[in-house]
Amino acid sequence: MDTPVPPPAAGPGPRRRDRHGRGMRGPIAPPQVPLAASRAEAFADLVQDSVERLERRWPQLADIDFLVLEVPRLGGAGEGWNDESVPLGGTIAAHEGQPARVVIYRRPVEIRTKGRDERAALVHEIVVEQVAELLGLTPETVDPRYGED
Repeated sequence: MDTPVPPPAAGPGPRRRDRHGRGMRGPIAPPQVPLAASRAEAFADLVQDSVERLERRWPQLADIDFLVLEVPRLGGAGEGWNDESVPLGGTIAAHEGQPARVVIYRRPVEIRTKGRDERAALVHEIVVEQVAELLGLTPETVDPRYGED
């Protein structure tokens, strides 16, 4: 009566189910659903939407690179920020064959916004300000709706 049952032999093939018999884990949502996008990807999409909106009016923006970085770097030793001086974006002028660049810092922007709509508005405002700085124009010239909200 107390004869032990030998464990089943493990085959050489891939495991088809987990040990509880519920099947292998898979993605929660398909890749084309917004739930599957990471916060960084969603933020990059906001920046791209803002750039596309401005490119209709300013075709020369095609020559500018738009980058998203997590946080700004400190320039030198002893340099610091307080709550009001952390940059949300910046520009890098064109030099030595490199195109001009506009940089948007994701984490400082996310910290200052509560929802997607507020974040999209702030991202667009930052992009407009940085493009205006590169082109030597006022933000109102770059986007006539700048400052409206």
